[in-house]
Amino acid sequence: MQPAAAVPGTHEVAAGTFHAVTGSGGTARWLVLVVRIPAEPSRHRVAVWRELRRTGAIPLGQGCWAVPEVPAFADGIARAAELAGRGAGEVITLRAAGREQPDAARLAALFAEARQDEWTEFIADCGKFEAEIDSEIAKGKFTLAELEEEEQSLDRLRRWHRELATRDVFGAPNAAEAGQQLKHCSERLADYTERVFRALHQM
Repeated sequence: MQPAAAVPGTHEVAAGTFHAVTGSGGTARWLVLVVRIPAEPSRHRVAVWRELRRTGAIPLGQGCWAVPEVPAFADGIARAAELAGRGAGEVITLRAAGREQPDAARLAALFAEARQDEWTEFIADCGKFEAEIDSEIAKGKFTLAELEEEEQSLDRLRRWHRELATRDVFGAPNAAEAGQQLKHCSERLADYTERVFRALHQM
């Protein structure tokens, strides 16, 4: 492994663009992050841990993380390094690839599994959103306050979907289902909005 150059600024990357940053043999390139922070006070270690998880990095061992070498992860890496610096620590960034094909495949599998789990959680939350809409319709609760609450919930799902799509550079199998679920949630909210309008205006 050799030290990486400075990571570029903020960019979003779709799953299909990952091929542009693989080697000539199609092997994925990775950034390995070695985190070195004093044990105390622990809040700095916790802050970096949370930031790396939020970014989508996968843990490889004590103080060692990995992400694909694509611009989508640049901001998260920079924030983690800043947080480490506040605790008198550092994040050493190295470029890496699997030494053998099984190593590269295992690293990609670990990353894909993490994204798959995130999409599964997202799909479950879409189901909760639809259940909430069903509940309000069943109770005949057609108020502006409830509508605004549901709009905020859908906005949260949309932001979450954008974040997951940005870091799912391999394209998890259930990503398409998640997109369909979000579309269905939008349709359900549109129907509920129409019901609220009719109830308020007695139409």
